[in-house]
Amino acid sequence: MSTRVQISIEDHVAEVLLNRPEKHNALDMQMFDELAAAGARLSAESSVRAVILTGAGENFCAGIDLSIFNDPGNAIGPASMAPQEGSYANRFQRAAFAWREVPVPVICAIRGVAFGGGTQIALGADLRYAAPDAKMSVMEIRWGLIPDLAISVTASNLVREDLLRELAYTGRVVSGSEALEIGMVTAVCEDPLSKARDTARLIAGRSPDAIRGMKTLLLSLEAELQSHIIGQANQMEAVRANIEGREPEFGDWTDAGKRNFGRPEPLK
Repeated sequence: MSTRVQISIEDHVAEVLLNRPEKHNALDMQMFDELAAAGARLSAESSVRAVILTGAGENFCAGIDLSIFNDPGNAIGPASMAPQEGSYANRFQRAAFAWREVPVPVICAIRGVAFGGGTQIALGADLRYAAPDAKMSVMEIRWGLIPDLAISVTASNLVREDLLRELAYTGRVVSGSEALEIGMVTAVCEDPLSKARDTARLIAGRSPDAIRGMKTLLLSLEAELQSHIIGQANQMEAVRANIEGREPEFGDWTDAGKRNFGRPEPLK
């Protein structure tokens, strides 16, 4: 069985290569699974400080390989949409969401096409460098599908909602230059892989503790703060007031709230 995804690690930088150039790196079931496995492997590599995600040949990823719909052995159906153990994502979503779960920065280099699942995998990275003539599309509508590789999470703070809806409703293709204008990519450059390598080397020279901390900061903070709010008296009052159609009557900020959200005690 051929290897769809190749990993190389040098000087604390991992390069992940989608390696199916004869099919423009289209996503068959093996590719989906190997991308998820690559993310899991790199999450466990303590020496890795940055990851580059790129495609072999002229293209990043042409999206889903339609042959998977004709293969009864793939067992595509409602059951395959369930989250996998240890993740919020299902078997398909893992190919994109795994790069959010990797605890170090992931940089995607986009050349040629990044269609459908290819665009969604790229959106799972922290940074995206694209050639000006690269082609990106949220293309699932053409195949009677919705974009479901975690795009509601990965694109929500990148692309304005109405623009994201337009792209999903129409499946239209945007250039790398337009993708920059609407927030889908970080920068446009003639050689996105070279730019990705330069940035990865720069990151690899920083404190790995600080880099990993920054990667997880926002998500961890959300979970930590929410844990001190949900189910508490004021939160439940907000729910009841909305249900009953009245103005809420909140209590004072509690001692617990002061401990969890207030400024730290001065050093003695």
